[in-house]
Amino acid sequence: MIGKRAIAIAVVVVAVITGAFFIYRGRQGGGGDDSRQRIAPEYGSIRSVISTSGTVQPRNRLEIKPPVNGRIESILVVEGRLVRKGQTLALMSSTERAAFIDVARTQDAATLKYWEDAYKPIPLIAPIGGTVIVRAVEPGQTVTTATAVLVLSDRLIVKAEIDETDIGRVRLGQSAAIQLDAHPDIRAQGRVSHISFESKTINNVTMYEVEVVPEKISAEFRSGMSANISIIERVRDRALLLPLEAVTIDENGSSVLVATEGTKPQRRAVTTGLSDDRNVEIVSGLSIDDRVALPEKKRAAKQAPARGGTPFLPSRPRR
Repeated sequence: MIGKRAIAIAVVVVAVITGAFFIYRGRQGGGGDDSRQRIAPEYGSIRSVISTSGTVQPRNRLEIKPPVNGRIESILVVEGRLVRKGQTLALMSSTERAAFIDVARTQDAATLKYWEDAYKPIPLIAPIGGTVIVRAVEPGQTVTTATAVLVLSDRLIVKAEIDETDIGRVRLGQSAAIQLDAHPDIRAQGRVSHISFESKTINNVTMYEVEVVPEKISAEFRSGMSANISIIERVRDRALLLPLEAVTIDENGSSVLVATEGTKPQRRAVTTGLSDDRNVEIVSGLSIDDRVALPEKKRAAKQAPARGGTPFLPSRPRR
């Protein structure tokens, strides 16, 4: 009699444990789409960008060198000064004139004035209009025909290297955003003005040089500065967007999990368009009224069991 009673008690205990186990499993993940995070598609702007780095350089860098050997008498400009074509930038004496003037200075003022009027200094003229970016010599220094007294730049541009896998997406006239490493808070807009016809090999990678001309040069731009370039390939102003993690890409193409109230999410094929580092454009297969569930792997960390580990043992009371 006692043996039968013990068997009955054991059967009841097993049934209770089994029922508790299935209730626990149902609460943890068996509820289908009820436990999934749902995302609503949104209309927004998205753009395809080609990112690279570059260097601020003069588009035309022109060195002003003396026509003869001699001595610089005066420099009439400073670095950063805008000059016009034909403007006198400096005055110099040839070696012979410098010798005559030095001898005249040891005599009276009348003799010095005579030789200064009779033997005029040689002007160094700006052949182009632009900005003085280098002043390498000061008055009194001896120079030769190989000495660059001043350096002019017609305007500053940004030269960047684009990988051959991306150069096919770059077009003349495309908009570009310029951000200087030295001034991260300053952003300038520019346009692609030139794409090199000949490649360069850099670290065994084929690269093409691209020139970006800023629409406006701020006072912070300096030749030699490093810059980050974002060339805008395409823009969609009213695109149906989803976060990147909501779209699954496999051998069958792109798809999403469409959530319907009261049923398990169903996988649906979609056609994607532009994408950036956060969102992807949905061209077809989805509407603004649909709701998309995140894949299981995106919420796995949120389903860790509470401390205690098993549903059959009561958890310790919290203090």
